[in-house]
Amino acid sequence: MAGRFPQRPTRTTVRGGHAAVPAGAAAGVARQASAPVRVRRWVPDGPVELGLVLGPLRRGPADPTFRATADGSVWRATRTPAGPGTLRVRAYRGEVLGEAWGPGAEWLLERLPELLGAADDPGAFVPRHRVVALARHRRPGLRLTRTGLVLESLIPSVLEQKVTTDEAYRAWRLLVRRFGEPAPGPAGVGERPMSVMPAPRTWALIPSWEWHRAGVDDKRASTILRAVRVAARLEQAVGMPAEAARARLEVVPGVGPWTSSEVVQRSHGAADAVTVGDLHLPGIVGWALAGDRDADDSVMLRLLEPYAGQRHRAARLILLSGCVPGRRVPKMPRVDIGLL
Repeated sequence: MAGRFPQRPTRTTVRGGHAAVPAGAAAGVARQASAPVRVRRWVPDGPVELGLVLGPLRRGPADPTFRATADGSVWRATRTPAGPGTLRVRAYRGEVLGEAWGPGAEWLLERLPELLGAADDPGAFVPRHRVVALARHRRPGLRLTRTGLVLESLIPSVLEQKVTTDEAYRAWRLLVRRFGEPAPGPAGVGERPMSVMPAPRTWALIPSWEWHRAGVDDKRASTILRAVRVAARLEQAVGMPAEAARARLEVVPGVGPWTSSEVVQRSHGAADAVTVGDLHLPGIVGWALAGDRDADDSVMLRLLEPYAGQRHRAARLILLSGCVPGRRVPKMPRVDIGLL
């Protein structure tokens, strides 16, 4: 749900939309069973809505690396350059509290402001259409996250190539749970333990039949295997401008403009990296801005020209507006190759 408009749960709207974060109780931050290794408090210079900022990092409601809890917290388990780490983020009365566990705790807290959009400049965005202006007014807490990590966005983006949302999220969930490691701290234990995604070498050693069981075809699996072999070089792209980073990513066979855009939107917080080659996005943008549900990439890019430098933000606001055309064809059929 975005504002008062119901959203169609396509891969585009779900992945680029809003992760529901329950409102925290007025009592403040809930105490944890074990003390965190590191704690940081940060006061943002404007409104920050955790569900909007961090929502694009969630790969489905059962993502083992991402969780929103009833106390208003967002939990994230990830693999940093310093090792695995778990981050718990909670916003309360204009302040953000970050708690972290594991070898990557210090790295995660050091980059907490950028993760929550401190490097983003929403004030540079000027709405040119009523639907965009209304969406921006209703979502003042939208900031573009910058994770500073490439592989954690690249692998799930490759899994999402040319398949349904459910298939991609299922593959990510099964592979991370089976080959990842328990998240450091309290998130890694209990009835629903979180997991950190596998290290590059572990991805490279996954047997072919396990990819098959997860429903991942040879083409996507091969792309991931090629990427993890040059993981260090790909992670270096974080220090490059977004366009240069995309060029480096697209050197890997199987990584094209769609995938590279999806990655830098998260790793770099790239405000202008609009996704091209998507099945749904051109029609949604065309419908919202010009009433054209049959728009293709060229039409979408022409409609987004007034937002040059901020096209990704404009596209996200359009998705959040809920202004999407009704379905005219059946959903894309799901094919579980693990049953073949």
